Amino acid sequence: MYSILDIETTGGKYNEEGITEIAIHRFDGHKVIDRFISLVNPEREIQPFVVNLTGINNKMLRTAPKFHEVAKRIVEITEDSVLVAHNSQFDYRILRTEFRRLGYNFERKTLCTVELSKTLLPEAESYSLGKLVRSLGIAVSDRHRANGDALATLKLFKLLLAKDSDKSILKTVVRKEAHGELSERQLDIVERMPSETGIYYMHNKDGEIIYLAKSNNIKKRVNQHFTQEGNRARRLQKETKKVTFEKTGSELVAILKEQEELRRNSPKFNSHTKQRLYSHIMLAEENDRGYICLQIAKATPTKKGLMTFNGIHSAINFLDKLNEEFTLCPELNGLAGTGANDPGHNPEKCNGACSAQEPVEQYNARVESALKKYSSNGKSFVLVDKGREIGEYSAILIKNGIFKGLGYYDLNHQINNIHILESLITPMESNENTAHIIDSYLRKRKVIKKIELDIV
Repeated sequence: MYSILDIETTGGKYNEEGITEIAIHRFDGHKVIDRFISLVNPEREIQPFVVNLTGINNKMLRTAPKFHEVAKRIVEITEDSVLVAHNSQFDYRILRTEFRRLGYNFERKTLCTVELSKTLLPEAESYSLGKLVRSLGIAVSDRHRANGDALATLKLFKLLLAKDSDKSILKTVVRKEAHGELSERQLDIVERMPSETGIYYMHNKDGEIIYLAKSNNIKKRVNQHFTQEGNRARRLQKETKKVTFEKTGSELVAILKEQEELRRNSPKFNSHTKQRLYSHIMLAEENDRGYICLQIAKATPTKKGLMTFNGIHSAINFLDKLNEEFTLCPELNGLAGTGANDPGHNPEKCNGACSAQEPVEQYNARVESALKKYSSNGKSFVLVDKGREIGEYSAILIKNGIFKGLGYYDLNHQINNIHILESLITPMESNENTAHIIDSYLRKRKVIKKIELDIV
């Protein structure tokens, strides 16, 4: 017996979504023998993009039954059946979350028509429900409404059952051991996690940290650990008895803390961190005419660059950005030909430095401006970013180009007084990787503010 399911939700943060509409068709393998279709009052606002997608708005749901009013019917119609949905992990997670809010542990075996389709319809161009059923000539109406999508899934499932002639696929896909479902202990662990940025720590029975990582959504990431496949994932799931976390607010703080704590703890399930996080560097050298040329080179133990990059492509893209922003010469910086007569030379791209038409001092001043803006070499400053709660801020201290550590503050005088600031900072190791993390982060993202320090 199967229960073909589709759910529409409010959207929003992971595990904080609410159901707005549900459709279930109880299917015996030949025909539908029962069905339940209903709007549901989620008791929370619907995200605007969801309203545009589904057409379901808050006004429509004011008089709809709340989930606790339809929960019994859902239990009855799905009893002793396998839940079938397109991307069943999503629908099943939403349904279990709603039941957990009522204090009820809702468990069913599940089948995913996405997984089945990838096996039985390997030539399909897309496995999204709409594109897949259209490619199969299956008529569908009311897309992005629960009943329309449930009926489309039902028709697709019938076709897949017909294609599974030896029934071996259905036997292996049915999750006899409830794959993708969490145990009560794991559910409790996930429930206690915040949907925020920070570091999480997975502990064994002896309290030792066996895995740690940073995440922008700790709850979502821990839940993924408990539902992943593979031998290594299953060993981690089995050994994890407790998960703790530390909110950081700032993603940059989380990355730096992760680097520091991996070095200190070396958890058994973390991959060994590379000695060097970057592969390429930027160098600045004067040519025989005195013009400063910026060049990309492969990182070596003896070469120290002005900036570091985790790949040749990111290095070239950034150098191209500098050329554009500061009107630097692509030829001097190795991104074009080697002379003004080269077919690739475009005089509009520079002011003539490659042919010695622009004064050396004028050109080099722009190069220095570019390096001053993007390189932390020898600089002293504080990076101010989000804190762990409202009214609090994080502070990352760099003195003379060296990362000193990080901390939190909530009063302006704490950040303006270097002695107080240093007392708030938790000291951390500074190395080539921390410098790379900070510089590369600042090239791609923004912090709230950067305060230059005048330190002798």
